[in-house]
Amino acid sequence: MPPGCRFFPGLVRYDEVTAGKIQHAFRFTLPRTSAAFTPPASHDAATSSDPTAPPMGMRIRLKSSYDISGFDANMQVILTAMQKYGLILADNGSALYVTGASDSRWGSDLETLKTVPASAFEVVQMNPVYTNASAPTGAAPTISSFTASPATVSSGGTVTLAWTTDNATYNIVSPGAGAVRGTSIIVNPTATTTYTLFSTNQFGRTTSTVTATVQ
Repeated sequence: MPPGCRFFPGLVRYDEVTAGKIQHAFRFTLPRTSAAFTPPASHDAATSSDPTAPPMGMRIRLKSSYDISGFDANMQVILTAMQKYGLILADNGSALYVTGASDSRWGSDLETLKTVPASAFEVVQMNPVYTNASAPTGAAPTISSFTASPATVSSGGTVTLAWTTDNATYNIVSPGAGAVRGTSIIVNPTATTTYTLFSTNQFGRTTSTVTATVQ
């Protein structure tokens, strides 16, 4: 999501919202960032020399005390995820702009998120914060395997996605699953779907894909 990371996993996706649960952080933008970064960002994209400007990769979270009851059901799903998983500063752009995956079904729904004030968010502790001069170097994670079993199912059938990784800080499966723990998840594709595993640490990101065919 931040510079050096994939764009798609941090988007707000319509299908996740209508499913009633989102299990990952969102990407957001700010107009001013410093020449510094914090994981999962891998480098900065500085627009300001102000030392108080935030580093790329900064994580914020919607305060648990913020009342979301006045929003419609779909927006409450998004806001609940913001309270649990937070948002990650991923690029320079409009102030507190949260990006939705392109989908004609959105309408103007996401516009209501703009009514949430900046004061409703809190910054999650950032450690470490790097400059380009102090950033450590090392190897990106390795993915030994990423499989779908069975590889062919009927619509809505159960498929187990399983993976083996090494030296990963966190893993994301897209589409649908989001951030995952452990070494497997169950999905129920209704159409032939290619799943991507994003395995990330502070040095980089490795990807692998597998296709579940629906007959």
